[in-house]
Amino acid sequence: MDPSPHILIVDDEPTIRGPLATYLTQNGFRLSTAGNASEAKKVLESSAIELVVLDIMMPGENGLSLCRHLRETKDIPTILLTAMAEETDRIVGLEMGADDYVVKPFNPRELLARIKSVLRRANSLPKKEPLVFAKTITFDPWRLYVAQRELMGNDGVAIPLSTSEFGLLMVFLQHPQMVLTRDQLLDLTRNRAAEMFDRSIDIQVSRLRKKIERDPKNPTLIKTVWGGGYTFTGEIQTE
Repeated sequence: MDPSPHILIVDDEPTIRGPLATYLTQNGFRLSTAGNASEAKKVLESSAIELVVLDIMMPGENGLSLCRHLRETKDIPTILLTAMAEETDRIVGLEMGADDYVVKPFNPRELLARIKSVLRRANSLPKKEPLVFAKTITFDPWRLYVAQRELMGNDGVAIPLSTSEFGLLMVFLQHPQMVLTRDQLLDLTRNRAAEMFDRSIDIQVSRLRKKIERDPKNPTLIKTVWGGGYTFTGEIQTE
């Protein structure tokens, strides 16, 4: 079996797609290409893709929509290709779960370096529990309705969760009883490119604790591992 990573390039410009595929192939990667989101989805269904290089501006379904689809269904690392003027789209893409971005026009060596960096981080992350198809996740005293992103207590009162709080909670639920470093949490929550300082995770954990812990100052669900990071110690059941 070929151990080299399999990369998918999605760009409607053949003059970008072709030369970039050749360059990455010469640097040891297996390559597939697609000219639009529809073609990309067919490749993703038929091949084990390990990273997607994705242009934002494409006819039909754009790159941001496809990025959201990848995050929700495949959880494949994604690097966005953006124009200089698309700053808002870059921010939205990172919020949707993209791992990094490169501004056009770009040097292929820069993209190669970013691909290697994203793959290195992805390969170093701990494996997660298969909670993708769970409709509800229960951990005392809470019941999380995944599709609705709604957290319900035993008293029947719903607790609102922000997008970042929901994402962080899901990371903990997918890695129970496991010590996760701040760096790993940044990567697992897809905040590496958007949040460049690891203390941002401390702030997010503190906010989440205020919502799910009986006593946030003496947490029993999300515990601090001094010198290590955090670990989720609650017992989990899924339906």
